[in-house]
Amino acid sequence: MAVDELADLICELGFVVQEATAPTVPFLVELAGAPHVACKADVLALLLKVFNGRQWSAAAEAAPPKYDGNYTEQVGWEAASQQAVRAGQPLFRELARSTDPQLAEAAGELLQAIAAEATQ
Repeated sequence: MAVDELADLICELGFVVQEATAPTVPFLVELAGAPHVACKADVLALLLKVFNGRQWSAAAEAAPPKYDGNYTEQVGWEAASQQAVRAGQPLFRELARSTDPQLAEAAGELLQAIAAEATQ
């Protein structure tokens, strides 16, 4: 499936964002809102993986102090990717009201993750 191939490129292993992830997120949000896209729930699931991707942040926190600066760029990729996903919230709210239960559930899970992160 094309979404799986894209996922391998922008969210490796399902939790490691890449340099191209943040610029790709608006395209994914647009796909999720397009009327004739059949795999909207899969796109939302990918956006959830992107939003939850914290591998670089975890590596930076675990690194000895002498390596503090080694992960700055990658942690920035995560932050930019998360912000890009947050920008899609109006669409995710709309999709959460869908009559398609799979789509509504995927949108709801994404909104829950965003809300949970905001309370931390």
